[in-house]
Amino acid sequence: MPPRSALKKDKLAAEYHRRKIDELGDPLLVLDKYVDFSALADTVDRVAPRIISPKGGRPPFPTEVMVRIIILKHFHNLSDEKMEYQLLDRMSWQRFCRLTDVINIPDRNTIWYFEKRIGQEGARALFDEAKHQLSAQGFIPRGGQIIDATLIPVPKQHNKKEENEQIRQGNPPDVWTKNKRCQKDTEATWTKKHGKRYFGYKLTINVDAKYKVIRHIATGTASAHDSPFFEAVLDRSNTSRDIYADKGYASQTREQALKEQGYRVHIQRKGLRNKPLSTCQKGRNKKIVKTRARVEHIFGSFSQMGDKFIRTVGQLRANFMMTLKATCYDLQRLVYFGKSSIHAF
Repeated sequence: MPPRSALKKDKLAAEYHRRKIDELGDPLLVLDKYVDFSALADTVDRVAPRIISPKGGRPPFPTEVMVRIIILKHFHNLSDEKMEYQLLDRMSWQRFCRLTDVINIPDRNTIWYFEKRIGQEGARALFDEAKHQLSAQGFIPRGGQIIDATLIPVPKQHNKKEENEQIRQGNPPDVWTKNKRCQKDTEATWTKKHGKRYFGYKLTINVDAKYKVIRHIATGTASAHDSPFFEAVLDRSNTSRDIYADKGYASQTREQALKEQGYRVHIQRKGLRNKPLSTCQKGRNKKIVKTRARVEHIFGSFSQMGDKFIRTVGQLRANFMMTLKATCYDLQRLVYFGKSSIHAF
């Protein structure tokens, strides 16, 4: 006599599992509840219309389906291959992406071609629409603005010394084949922070102090100094005139210009080799940190969304990835406000 088993087989097991997921709480249902994905899709279609061949052929997947897929992909920092696998494997992801009972799940190539179709303009449109949905519910920029930057690492390049010298001169090595050049990132740069070396790019963001929503972004390479990006992300629509930033943005010329425009400047002071900070300046810096530190929560959220590391080659693709990362964060804030019943005031 075979041993007894707790396993129970049923043809409706998949439906039972789906109900069980709902009882436990599917976070994707919450995301679907508070985010208007049809509006996100309409925004993408305006800046990057769907290409439909007059000769026929296979029609494209609905834009909303693909938008849902890339939002999930960048929420979890997945490659196209991993995203395809998850769509085939996870029923909750299939339901969220409107692929339940669909045989032809979008594969890795379909996801890649969709991102190529929308490009940087499409990513920026998604970012702007996410901000619009927040503003439409009253979450406008309030409480002052915080400006800061974070490093976004990419896969390190293992080049020879002479190859790096040619890259710095703007000429890829002649010995590289066409396929090898496609795999080499010659635009990312190295930088050193807290004694550790990083290779990649830099994302500068402007966050309002009240709701911690990303309002503006600017991108550059890792070695670029923070200071030039300050004006690029300055938000003139914030209801408060307070500006918070760390010592990387310290400049007497900048502070004077901001004060002439009516801003209250809270940029940390930077000590010099022969002129250390006074006790008063150190106290001021410490006071600024209490507000400025709120931006670090956002960079922490980036790490929770599959880490800040991105798998791209070239600055255009890195800009695309960083813009979608900021978009995912803002959508996450929108869901948080709705789920926590937080109302704007």
